[in-house]
Amino acid sequence: MKIIYCGKTKDVIEGDGATHLYFKDDMTGKDGVFDPGENQVGLTVTGSGRSGLAVSRFFFEKLEANAIPTHYLSSDLEARTMAVKSVTFFGHGLEMICRYRAAGSFLKRYGAYANEEQWLDGYVELTLKDDVRQDPFIGKDALILLGILNEAEYETVVRLTKQISSIIKEELLKRGLELYDIKLEFGRERDTGAILLIDELSAGNMRVYKDNEPVAPLELEKLLLDDHE
Repeated sequence: MKIIYCGKTKDVIEGDGATHLYFKDDMTGKDGVFDPGENQVGLTVTGSGRSGLAVSRFFFEKLEANAIPTHYLSSDLEARTMAVKSVTFFGHGLEMICRYRAAGSFLKRYGAYANEEQWLDGYVELTLKDDVRQDPFIGKDALILLGILNEAEYETVVRLTKQISSIIKEELLKRGLELYDIKLEFGRERDTGAILLIDELSAGNMRVYKDNEPVAPLELEKLLLDDHE
């Protein structure tokens, strides 16, 4: 296996003719406190990598059953690896945030107008992956003008974001959990150019609440998978 990219919470490795994601025990946050909205490693929690992979596998399999195009191929929980399709990115990386309730950076930016936990009805925001510039938000017109994607691709990623987020929201609701927001990433399949959901689908990129209290990342796996065979 050869490491081709070292990320904050995952490494991209190649071997046996395939691409794999290795899930680390590092988590995003600040001052030792987990926060899926941060773009820096804030803490290391033993078992979080395996947990994140288990939750990701659960959701990717649900999406596959709903004919959603993703990069997921298979996973090995003990090795903490996920085999994925080879992709290219929109620019240097484009993330979609689907928001159901006002929290995190949305509340920091719009707190003069929005109330905490205000219903946002699946509002979608787009950000560029750029640690130096703190992952700036960007609109449709700028994305097209800068050649990051075209209008048809924009409509596709927004549609898929809403569809995927709704499926995940409903799965969580079955277990008495509420999805406040989720961050998704898309790319193009290298061989076909098809738009795919990429990255992971774990507590590391979503805010989930139970009885109006935030659910910790490792707790999400227990609540979600304890009754799943």
